[in-house]
Amino acid sequence: MKKTTVLSIITFSFIMLLSTNVGAQKFSKLDKSPMDAAAFPSSYKDPNKLIKIVYSRPQLKERALSKLAPNGKVWRLGANEAAELTLYKDMKLGSTSVKAGTYTFYAIPGDKEWIAIISKDLNVWGAYFYNEANDVARLSVPVTSGGESLEAFSIAFEEANGSINMHLGWGTTRVAVPFTK
Repeated sequence: MKKTTVLSIITFSFIMLLSTNVGAQKFSKLDKSPMDAAAFPSSYKDPNKLIKIVYSRPQLKERALSKLAPNGKVWRLGANEAAELTLYKDMKLGSTSVKAGTYTFYAIPGDKEWIAIISKDLNVWGAYFYNEANDVARLSVPVTSGGESLEAFSIAFEEANGSINMHLGWGTTRVAVPFTK
């Protein structure tokens, strides 16, 4: 082989080796408030889902709940993007019928009750763009206290007395939002 051919092959190989890193993806670090979802029924194998919520899970980290979700102010229900609620069938929040579809779910925290809000707004960050005119349903629900303190904001569903309760928990605060079929 000629000297120029060998040099060309080495040069080409070296350039290809360097160029593989140029197109490499940069991935974000793990979010401090990771996204999660809760659904009813909770089994991934059950094809008959009725309701699902996608939300981010902030942590208290020795902060007061009232600083992260202030009383009397609309809260996005978690962190980052506002929580996204999907109803797979028409349901009721209190006495208000809500058509199957995808919505944003907010809350207004309070000491004795929270106001649960279903809004037709979608793809919103936080509650900065909340518009009461876009509310589909509102319901005041009582606040209770749990024995165990939850570090991360959590949502779980449970069927009880003909309704599907969406349980919200953070610290020792507990709120059950009832949906009926």
